[in-house]
Amino acid sequence: MTNEQSRPEDSAPGHDPARRDEDLAALLEKLLARAPGKTQKDLASEAGISYPTLNAWMNRTRGTSRIDPEKLRAMVEVFRRWGVRTTPKEFFEAVGRPVPGPSGDEREARLLNLYRQLPESRQRALLKDAEAMLQVTRIT
Repeated sequence: MTNEQSRPEDSAPGHDPARRDEDLAALLEKLLARAPGKTQKDLASEAGISYPTLNAWMNRTRGTSRIDPEKLRAMVEVFRRWGVRTTPKEFFEAVGRPVPGPSGDEREARLLNLYRQLPESRQRALLKDAEAMLQVTRIT
């Protein structure tokens, strides 16, 4: 979502659209409410996240902008198993990051195969390029 686009909640007093780290707590609260009988501890356990970490995200005492993408995907999968509809996009937007492309096994295998065919100097250059792309993606 760009800054030019707006949603009703973006115009609320005190809301800073550039800072979305608080949004994860609201999303998790909403989704947990749709999973009767499930708790933060259940979510943490099933998603492979420590309960203190999840609780800190929920209480907004710990930043969320650097959460491992796999942890976000794991929470999506847990909610889906519980019959709660959600998407990776919701989670990535909630922490203010663009949604990474799919991590399909076939695509990863193809990338790894190409990487292994490169000379070592090109492998190092490719890693540097990928790290730079990731940094730019996190900034924008």
